[in-house]
Amino acid sequence: MERCIHATKDNPDPKYDFDTKFYKMPSYMRRGAINEAIGKVSSYKSNLDNWNKNPVGKRPSCPKAGYIFPAMYRTMMYEKIDDYTAKVKVYIRNTWDWITIDLKKSDIDYIERYCKNRKKCAPTLQKRGKEWLLDFPFEERVKLTNKLIGDRTIVAVDLGINTAATISVMRSDGTILGRHFLKLSKEIDHLTHSINRIKKAQQRGGRKMPRLWAKVKGINSDISSKTAAFIIEVAQRYQADVIVFEHLEKKGKVHGSKKQKLKLWRSQEVQSIVSNKAHRLGMRISHICAWNTSRLAYDGSGIVSRGKNGGFNTYELCKFKNGKIYNCDLSASYNIGAKYFIREILKSLNESLRLHIQAKVPECSKRSTCTFSTLINLNAEIISLAI
Repeated sequence: MERCIHATKDNPDPKYDFDTKFYKMPSYMRRGAINEAIGKVSSYKSNLDNWNKNPVGKRPSCPKAGYIFPAMYRTMMYEKIDDYTAKVKVYIRNTWDWITIDLKKSDIDYIERYCKNRKKCAPTLQKRGKEWLLDFPFEERVKLTNKLIGDRTIVAVDLGINTAATISVMRSDGTILGRHFLKLSKEIDHLTHSINRIKKAQQRGGRKMPRLWAKVKGINSDISSKTAAFIIEVAQRYQADVIVFEHLEKKGKVHGSKKQKLKLWRSQEVQSIVSNKAHRLGMRISHICAWNTSRLAYDGSGIVSRGKNGGFNTYELCKFKNGKIYNCDLSASYNIGAKYFIREILKSLNESLRLHIQAKVPECSKRSTCTFSTLINLNAEIISLAI
């Protein structure tokens, strides 16, 4: 592709006159733009092939030019003069030229203090608001924990809308080491108040309201950050090996009275933040099927009754078929941890032993209906075989 657009001594007459439109464009930036274009076209072709095989929904549209912030490669586009001064090559005064910039002392001191043992990568030039800033990425290698299934401690997390996170710390034999709840009542009230302001503005004829939506976005980001920090704090306290989440699929149209809350719920962002932090600490992340985790009681008694069906004014409590009243999110977190251990235990067994256990404990063969009681029965059967 570079031969088609860039003139050189061996290629004096390229097919497209790119160099005239983008005079003296640095070679690294030109190749970065080429790679970005190849990626977009390749993605479009694969999406189109998938659509041709299964034409569901709209036909994929042709790729469009987007906004990609460039990497400032060393010697070609970025040079450090001294500790707090650097030069970057930018398009200024109708040409590509070097300009000298001052690096913030507090930022450089922070990098030297906390990132000196990590590999420094090429900085990227980012635009935030009306300012252009340099982002310095770093690379480090971390060895993730790889304990045997019987020695693992997991943190089973049930993310919710009203209760931000309900956590159960669990061992493979079903021992519960800790239960933790995070309720961000103050932040939820701020979010509800901001949404109500948008509703009132819409009733008066307002349409876009970027400032009001920016406030909602900021509150939502704050909730995500606090939830992720709480999960990591609990995982570190118990020296957990794995953090287990539900695989939450949020695609498609949402119906019902709670659809706005569901659309604003940033469960994917929380999981992404936790994944990045956990991997830096050597912890693993795992996902299990979300079907029936809240619907089934952890003690195996069957489907629970929630809300008005159970005689409650809240969805936080539920009633089991045996009459027991329990926290629904806590019951779901037990089931999340149990599904993870059942999957990992069965994977570690050979085929004949797995079939024998599934015959004795038939409920563990269907993962979507497994509960905490299934894990207890599974462990009891494994102990009886060992004896």
